[in-house]
Amino acid sequence: MARPRCRICARAAEGGAASRRASQCTLAFCILAGRRESNHVEIEGPMRFLYTVQTAAALAFASLRAHKLRSFLTLLGVIIGVGSVVLVGAAIDGLGNYAEQSTSKVLGSESFQVGQLLQRGRLSRRERIEKLRYNKPIREEDYQYLKTVTGEQILYSPYRFRVEDLKRDNRILEATNIVGVSSEMAEIRDFSLSEGRFFTPQEEAARSPVAIIGEDVRQFFFADVTPLGQTLRISGMDFTVIGVQEKIGSVGGQSQDNVAFIPATVFGRLYGPERNMVLFARARPESGLTLEEALDLTRAALRTRYKAQPGKPDNFDTLTPDAIREFIERILGIITAAVVPVTAISLVVGGVVIMNIMLVSVTERTREIGIRKSIGARQSDLLLQFLLEAVFLAVTGGMIGLIGAAVAAKIGSLIAGVELRVTLPYILLALVVSTLTGILSGMYPARKAARMDPVEALRAE
Repeated sequence: MARPRCRICARAAEGGAASRRASQCTLAFCILAGRRESNHVEIEGPMRFLYTVQTAAALAFASLRAHKLRSFLTLLGVIIGVGSVVLVGAAIDGLGNYAEQSTSKVLGSESFQVGQLLQRGRLSRRERIEKLRYNKPIREEDYQYLKTVTGEQILYSPYRFRVEDLKRDNRILEATNIVGVSSEMAEIRDFSLSEGRFFTPQEEAARSPVAIIGEDVRQFFFADVTPLGQTLRISGMDFTVIGVQEKIGSVGGQSQDNVAFIPATVFGRLYGPERNMVLFARARPESGLTLEEALDLTRAALRTRYKAQPGKPDNFDTLTPDAIREFIERILGIITAAVVPVTAISLVVGGVVIMNIMLVSVTERTREIGIRKSIGARQSDLLLQFLLEAVFLAVTGGMIGLIGAAVAAKIGSLIAGVELRVTLPYILLALVVSTLTGILSGMYPARKAARMDPVEALRAE
């Protein structure tokens, strides 16, 4: 089907007096060219809407090309706003996933902890002091009691911690985390080893000086040789390396690979008895207990041992993966609440700039508007045209912002080692946000153009 064209251009084309472009012109482009003839073909229905959309897109693109600097400054606010929204969202998602994965690697996905005070970050200073006064410390005898009462159903391991220097020959690795655990820790925390094995209950009972080292320790001392069977000196005692933990990375800015795990019995021999320990626990797989059921059994046993009164809170503290996830989500929520208003301000500024530029555009094209209205253009045509121009500008800025956010996320992933991805929801968010910005910022200029008096508009110079 031939494209509708005005009668003037059609006759010119038939007579060979017009160019190929003129012979294929549409009503919208004839009007924009400034023709004042009143005998154009009248286009109605969906075709009129399509031509109006085509006209608006062409005008917006022409405006971008004709005023490059002005267009860039017009789009800058939307670029920054949309890019910031997308990048912040990708960063928050990436950090949340990274924190959850790292926490699962460090603490175990199905384990829980028991101690005197474990959730310090969620308490005020006054609450921490009150908890320390009320809660009882977990001692060696409490650990043995739990193993006796619930040991057939639940695995327990002490988690004792100290920072020491590691030595081998003339080399010293400073500030290494020395962690004393039981042989059950391998199962409690889903220990993954890149080399070797975990120590056995027999080695733990015999207080054998064996160690499982982290990747940082391996790289520092044994970059060119196998670490298995090699010795390291910890606090004056030689330990034989029997395993290497898989690389974990950093959590909270602290490396989890600069570590050496030794039997808790050997730890006690080196540093004395622990009067306030943390216990890691997990239901034995063969028991069929869920994490919540194992936690309830442990709480009941400790409440009995500590003579906690019915109706009173536990006089000890527990920590589960769900509590950790809740804490992480709360922190990320605070970050979101702080950052989103800043990005919203950028969008508001971008919208105001687009509105001002559209008002300038309406003023510059007053005579064109008068010509269009005098030859039959409706208010709805002009309203839609200028509104679509504003939306086109905003969406262009949004797409540039989206591309910029994707590039920044990729660079951030390489630098920080945290996967930041711009996913489909954020692409849709960029489209929706930029479209709404264009509609809201273009509504007033479009209404002003649509309501303009054609007689006064034609008088404009």
